[in-house]
Amino acid sequence: MTEVTRFTHGSRIPGWDDAVDPDKAPAPVPDAATTPVPAELRQEIEAEMAKYPVSRSALIPALHAAQRVHGWCSPEAIEQVATVMGITPGEVAAVATFYDMFETKPVGRQTIYVCTNISCSLRGGDKILAAMKAAAEGDADFNIRGFECLGACDMAPMASVNGDFVGPLEPADCAQIVSDLKGGLEVIPSKQLRARPCADPAGNVAVTSNEGGQS
Repeated sequence: MTEVTRFTHGSRIPGWDDAVDPDKAPAPVPDAATTPVPAELRQEIEAEMAKYPVSRSALIPALHAAQRVHGWCSPEAIEQVATVMGITPGEVAAVATFYDMFETKPVGRQTIYVCTNISCSLRGGDKILAAMKAAAEGDADFNIRGFECLGACDMAPMASVNGDFVGPLEPADCAQIVSDLKGGLEVIPSKQLRARPCADPAGNVAVTSNEGGQS
């Protein structure tokens, strides 16, 4: 048997039981006077904060806004969110690194998440992911990866294309999606979730608009 390497003080990682220094100064909130924040980003974050009784509850939408502006949750983006919200960068980074929808490394601006969880997998989700990557041919402008679950099993196999749910997909659709994105076109409108009709409580059928959100 191969002997398991252990640290001299035991089997745990060094420092795991080090006491917290109560005299250490807390991490500071960035100084708003010296931390530049794009005006539109500031306005969007402040608008989100106004929706909640506790303003820090807006941290997730604030990070989404910063990611749209910067392309990823860069150290600069995290610093700007912390500045506007009046919290420490550490608090912002803790959320950004926890959730899968936030990118903490530079990625392409065209984001395609292909669902590879059970429902999509059984209907060929892995083939869709492979076809999508092949269609992009390593183009650095595309951020394509598998996603554990996007919660749209009724349209499996599917993908989130820059936030729009598209499906059911066939491998041949992947080249069309990449081509549409490169050309600045709407991605396969007939297969977008927001293009589906839905019924309102009164029993009337309303068709969703291309502005997003179901009516």
